[in-house]
Amino acid sequence: MSPQTNERAFEVHVEEMLLQRGGWQSGTNAEWDVERALYPARICAFLEATQPKLWEEMRALHAAGLENLLINTLVKELNLKGTLHVLRHGFKFYGKTFRLAYFKPAHELNEEVLALYAQNQLTITRQVLCHPGKHDTVELLFSVNGLPIATCEVKNPGTGQSWRHAVRQYQKDRDTRAPLFGFKTRALVHFAADPDEVHMTTRLRGQGTLFLPFNRGSHPVEIQCGAGNPQHPSGYRTGYFWEEVLQRDSILDILGHFMFVETKEEKVDDGRGGQRRVTKEAVIFPRYHQLDAVRKVVAASREEGPGRNYLIQHSAGSGKTNSISWLSHRLSSLHADGDRKVFDCVVVITDRRVLDQQLQDAIYQIEHAQGVVKAIDQDSKQLAAALIDGTKIVITTLQKFPFVLRGLLHVAGAETQEKATVEEKAQAKAWENEIAKRRYAVIVDEAHSSQTGETARELKAILGAGAKDDHEGEADWEDQLNQVMASRGQQPNLSFFAFTATPKGKTLELFGRPGSSGKPEAFHLYSMRQAIEEGFILDVLTNYTIYSTYYRLLKAAEDDPALPKKKGARALAKFMSFHPHNIEQKTEVMVGNGVKSSFIDLRFFR
Repeated sequence: MSPQTNERAFEVHVEEMLLQRGGWQSGTNAEWDVERALYPARICAFLEATQPKLWEEMRALHAAGLENLLINTLVKELNLKGTLHVLRHGFKFYGKTFRLAYFKPAHELNEEVLALYAQNQLTITRQVLCHPGKHDTVELLFSVNGLPIATCEVKNPGTGQSWRHAVRQYQKDRDTRAPLFGFKTRALVHFAADPDEVHMTTRLRGQGTLFLPFNRGSHPVEIQCGAGNPQHPSGYRTGYFWEEVLQRDSILDILGHFMFVETKEEKVDDGRGGQRRVTKEAVIFPRYHQLDAVRKVVAASREEGPGRNYLIQHSAGSGKTNSISWLSHRLSSLHADGDRKVFDCVVVITDRRVLDQQLQDAIYQIEHAQGVVKAIDQDSKQLAAALIDGTKIVITTLQKFPFVLRGLLHVAGAETQEKATVEEKAQAKAWENEIAKRRYAVIVDEAHSSQTGETARELKAILGAGAKDDHEGEADWEDQLNQVMASRGQQPNLSFFAFTATPKGKTLELFGRPGSSGKPEAFHLYSMRQAIEEGFILDVLTNYTIYSTYYRLLKAAEDDPALPKKKGARALAKFMSFHPHNIEQKTEVMVGNGVKSSFIDLRFFR
C-alpha cells in the first residue's frame, strides 16, 4: 500500500465512523462555494424546511432572486458577527430573523423545539477546496446546515507523518485570508489529528499558530496520567474523538453551550514610550478534560439529585475558570426525569475577579439573556436576597463564605446568636425559611484562598467549638470547607462541587468517592503530570538544586584558580553565617540563581 493510499485509508475509516455511527451525512465538492466558504444550496434547503412560512413570505417578495440575495446577506452577517453568533441567534433578512441552527433545550417540555433540533443537518466532506483560485484542499470539512464549523488535517504514521505535520501544514500552507480560515467568521476550530493524538486551534496565525492538546491522557482517572491517549476499542487511540466528541449530539452541544468568544483588554507599548489599550478576542473551545468533567458532573447530578458532594481535582494550568463557568451554567438549567429542575440556584464561591464578567459574557452569548448571573459586591443582605429572588447564578467571594454557609446551612442547625432588631430578625427568619425550601449547588474554588482574620472568626461562630485553626495559623479555604462538612454532614438540599489541584486527606475523605482500591478518590481528575507533559505548567523539579548542593558548588568555585579568591570568599561567607534571616537568604540564592541562569519560554494557556 502506497503512503498516500495508507493515509487515505485512515481518512476513509474516519469518515465511515462518522457516517455510520456519528449522525453525519456525506457532502460533495460540487455544492461547495469556495469563494464564500459555505454550502448555499444546503443553507437554503434548511431554511425552507424549518421556517416554511417565513420562506414563502420572502419568496413572494423576492421571487427567483431570493436565494442569491439571502446568501449575500448571510455572508455579510457572518463577516460582521461571526459563525457562533449566527448559529445561535440567526441573521436578519429584510426585518425578519432566519435561524440557522436549533440546539437541544435543557428540558423536553417543548416538542416543537425538539422537532426542529432533529432537523439539523451535519455534513462531512473530504478533500475540500480551501483557497479561492487554487487547488489546495483541506482533508476534512465539518458543516452544520451548510455553514462550516471545523476543519481537520488527518495524518497517518504509516506514511511517515503525524499530527505534527498537520500542524505545520496549517502554519505554512493555509492562507488566513481565505474565507474558510477567517477568524470566527467561518470555521471555528481546526484539528490536527492522527491515529494517536488530536490537537486543536481556534485561530490560524501562520507560523505563530498555537495548537493545544485535545487528548484524554495516557491513563485517564489515574494520578500517573500523562500526555497522550490510551488504547481505544476502535483500534485507534483517537477513536474517542471521532466516536464521542464529534457525535451529532455532542458537537451540537459544544456549539450551543460551550464555545464562546472571550474578549480581553490589554496594555501594549504604543511605540512612543507609553502604553495603549487594545482589545483582543479568542474563540474558546473546551479542552477534552474540561468537556469530560462538566458532562460527567452534570450527568451524575441529574441522576443523583441534590445532597451529594463532588471533588474535581484539576491541576494548575487546567483552565478552572472556564470549567467553573461551564459547570455553573449547566447546573443552573439542569433538569432531571419528569423535567423537574434539579437546583434552584447555583452559588459560586471564588476570588477570581475575571469569573464574574466572563461568566456573564459567556451566558449572554449562549442565551442572549441578562440577569442570569448576579455578582455580590455590596453586603450580606444583597447576598441573602439573591439566594431567594430567582437568580440562577450567584457569584460571591471567599470573604462572604461564612455568610453563605450560615444561610444555606441554617436548616442543618447552624445557630448563631447575633444582635439584631425585631425587624431584622423577622427578615432573617423569612430568608432562612425560604432558603430551607430551595435546592442549591455550591461551587467552591480554591483560587486565591487566603482568608482574613474576620472571616475565620465568623466561620468559628458558625461551627462552634469544632472549628480550629491549622497548626500554621488560620485555616485555609479547604480546612474551612472540611470543618463545615464534618460538623454538619451532607444536607438533602445542598450539593457541593469543590475544585482543587492538591486535595488534602480530609478533603478526599469528605468529598471523594470510593475508588477501585476502596480508598476515596476525586470524582474527576486532570493530573499535574498531564498538565506538565502537555506544556500547560512547568515542572519545577526539573532544574531543582538543593541548598547544600549549591553551597558545594560555591566551595568548589573557591578552589578554582580561574575564579578570583575574594569574590568566592565573599559569596561563601554570606552562606556560612548564622544570620537570623538565613532562610530568606537561601530563598534569595535559589531565586537569584534561577533568574540568572535560565529564561523559560512558558506557553500560556487558559
